[in-house]
Amino acid sequence: MYLITWLLRIGIFVLLVSFAANNSETVTLNYYLDKSYDLPLSVVLLLFFALGVGMTYISTPCKK
Repeated sequence: MYLITWLLRIGIFVLLVSFAANNSETVTLNYYLDKSYDLPLSVVLLLFFALGVGMTYISTPCKK
């Protein structure tokens, strides 16, 4: 079972790396007061995914 878990982790990691490599185009994030940032699409997706995970973690009540 330990080997299967690691093989799944490696497979998911390879899929994510290939996804990031194929989506390396830059996107522009526009903010208030004419501020904008040019970032790769994979970085933007990772940032917003992490933001969503963090907001879910903060808003979920703790069970004791």
